[in-house]
Amino acid sequence: MNRRTKTAVLGAALLLTAALAGSTAASASGDHRREAAALTGTAKLSRSTAEDITFSFDAHLAAKDVDNALKATGTFRWSHYLHGDGAWAKAKVDCLLTGGEVAVVSGVITESDLPGAKGKRVGVTVHDLGRHDRLGYSWASTGSPVETNGLPRCVSSAPFEKVKKGTGDYRVLPWQPEF
Repeated sequence: MNRRTKTAVLGAALLLTAALAGSTAASASGDHRREAAALTGTAKLSRSTAEDITFSFDAHLAAKDVDNALKATGTFRWSHYLHGDGAWAKAKVDCLLTGGEVAVVSGVITESDLPGAKGKRVGVTVHDLGRHDRLGYSWASTGSPVETNGLPRCVSSAPFEKVKKGTGDYRVLPWQPEF
C-alpha cells in the first residue's frame, strides 16, 4: 500500500471506531435519538460604535421532550458595555423553538447587575447563517429587558443585529416534532 492509501484506510478505521463508540454510548443511555433541538455558541454583536455586546447560549430540548418546547433546559447570558458602563444578565431557559436555521429561546433572568432585571422573562432569536449569524431580542423596541412585563414564553423579535466577524458562531439544531 502506498502512503495515500494507508492514510485513507487509517482515516476510515478511526471514523468507524468513533461511530461505534457513539453507538455504544447511546445504547448505554437507552436513548438512540439526537436531542430534539438546541441553540449553542457565543458571539459579539457588530456595532459601528465602541459597544461591546456578547450573547452566549447553552439551550437544549431532550429527545424525550420533542413534543414540548416548554421542557427546554439550559441558560443564556448577555452583556452590553460602552466605555466600561453597562450590565450583564443570565437567564434560565423556559422555552426553545427551532425551525431550520432559526431559534427562539426565552427564559427568566436569574442573575444580573441591571437593577430590576431579576425575575423578568426575555426572549432572543438567532438566525444561524454560518459565520454571518444574526440575532434579535425581546427588548429591541423598549430598550431594556427590565421593560418586558408580561412577555409570554418563546417570544422575541426578528434577528436584526449582525454578529461581529471573527468573534464566534451560533449553532441551531432544528426541531423536528412529529405532527
